[in-house]
Amino acid sequence: MQARKIILKELDEIALLTARETGKPVAEAVSLELTPSLDLMQYFARNTETLLERERIGIGLYGLMGRMSYLVYKPVGVVGIISPWNFPWATPLDEAVTALMAGNAVVLKPSELTPLTALKIKEVLTRAGLPDDLLQVATGDGSTGAALIGAGVDKILFTGSVATGKRVAEAAANYLIPVVLELGGKDPMVVLEDANIENTARAAVWGAFANCGQACSSVERCYVHESIADKFTQAVVAETKRLRQSGDKQGDLGSMSSEQQLRVVERHVYEATARGATALTGGERVPDVPGPFFPPTVLTNVDHEMEIMREETFGPVLPIMTFKTDEEAVRLANDSDFGLTASVWTNDLARGRRVAERIDAGTVMVNEVFYTHGIAQTPWGGVKHSGFGRTHGRAGLLELVNAQHIHVNRFSSFPDVWWFNYTSDAGKLFRSLARRFSSGSIFQMLLVLPQMIRRLNERR
Repeated sequence: MQARKIILKELDEIALLTARETGKPVAEAVSLELTPSLDLMQYFARNTETLLERERIGIGLYGLMGRMSYLVYKPVGVVGIISPWNFPWATPLDEAVTALMAGNAVVLKPSELTPLTALKIKEVLTRAGLPDDLLQVATGDGSTGAALIGAGVDKILFTGSVATGKRVAEAAANYLIPVVLELGGKDPMVVLEDANIENTARAAVWGAFANCGQACSSVERCYVHESIADKFTQAVVAETKRLRQSGDKQGDLGSMSSEQQLRVVERHVYEATARGATALTGGERVPDVPGPFFPPTVLTNVDHEMEIMREETFGPVLPIMTFKTDEEAVRLANDSDFGLTASVWTNDLARGRRVAERIDAGTVMVNEVFYTHGIAQTPWGGVKHSGFGRTHGRAGLLELVNAQHIHVNRFSSFPDVWWFNYTSDAGKLFRSLARRFSSGSIFQMLLVLPQMIRRLNERR
């Protein structure tokens, strides 16, 4: 909570630092990074003790025999965090706060593109009174991440590409280090025919172009019912043309974070247009402007044979396809190696929930898009090539502790009926236990109780 006070006092300074390292607008650094992290900090500061309190386990008929079981949660030890460049404040700070609140120490390896933001996190927490060395920052490239794993930390939280995630998992397996992997997405947006066209179009533009499209939960595939596709696309194009892209960190969009990532976007767009896609806006990098600027691009006439619909683009591109039925929309949404987030848009909430539950993704939103990473209470993570494990929420907190099972027998003066010696009566009892006790029925247990009492008397 003291760290929150420091952050709030230096909000503009931290936002400007983050914007300078990433190319995003300062306002977006505040809204997408600092604000959700401040919320997460107060949530876990106030609730971690309750979330990790001793948890009683119901053990059925064993409880009637004087037994009880419960779980206690213990920190895993040292947590290694390998964080990405697209959200250099929110992602590592959220994970570090959660790990620290669970009782762990943290070694943070930030992206080599955004080390200064990570060092600012360390500075803030140190000034707030965090004991020395509970949080350390190790800057560097991929070799530093490999060294972190080789140093024998107790768990790794990695956010990044599928290719690098596979290498992290392989390296961690050599040391039997458990990992949580968040490996990106190709997130679909399904727009049903009864959706509010104007508002859904605004959502699509923000979901696709916020952070210059450099978010694993960005809308990277948009599927629109054919009956409203023309009106929806027109609304999307109009909304896109209102966006201001600027290099002074004050527009709606800034630059991309690196020339390397811009080249990925160029390759996907050029491949799509060469195969018949139409760029209604943008389509090529901003000419005569220094830096990695790519304009917000709306594509139509795309299909699933194109890279733009199959590989993670991670840039300001919104490809739009049409569908005829809910079944086709679900099939298209699930036709991907990724499964991080998705969204469904409709005025019929029951229908929206039905469609949402059929989509393969870690999070599916109905009439919302993009932002649930910022909700401290909800889990974050994906399926398929989007990774495994969770951060945020109680599910994420439980990734950072080991659950220890404690089992207690209140009747310490009595032997268990299944101990030695295995007499003929014992054999008969065991068969009765198999038939009756294992049913979970109290009535069936009462039927075997006389045999259990005889067995206890036999042992005296």
